Amino acid sequence: MKTIYVGNLPFTFGDSDLANLFQGFGEVKSAKIIMDRDTGRSKGFGFVDMDDDGAAMNAIEQINGQEIDGRAIRVNESQPREARPPRFGGGGGGGFGGGDSRRPRRSY
Repeated sequence: MKTIYVGNLPFTFGDSDLANLFQGFGEVKSAKIIMDRDTGRSKGFGFVDMDDDGAAMNAIEQINGQEIDGRAIRVNESQPREARPPRFGGGGGGGFGGGDSRRPRRSY
């Protein structure tokens, strides 16, 4: 099975639109537009899985650079995701420091 990366897609493109784009080249096992988890909007790229490697390579060659809604889409074989360093939690303390409650306060 070959996974294909499709980038620079219109933000209105859905999973079925992506599948339809590739179905003329062979059987599409899955097509998924990547969505922003905070906004629920498309991130403008997605992935297509095709069983037939030859059909997938033909689709890549034929579709890469095609213009859809004024955007030239980028299509290539998906590469494995690079390992990223772990992200550490959300921000520092900050604000107001606690005082030492055992020490009496000065009065002026």
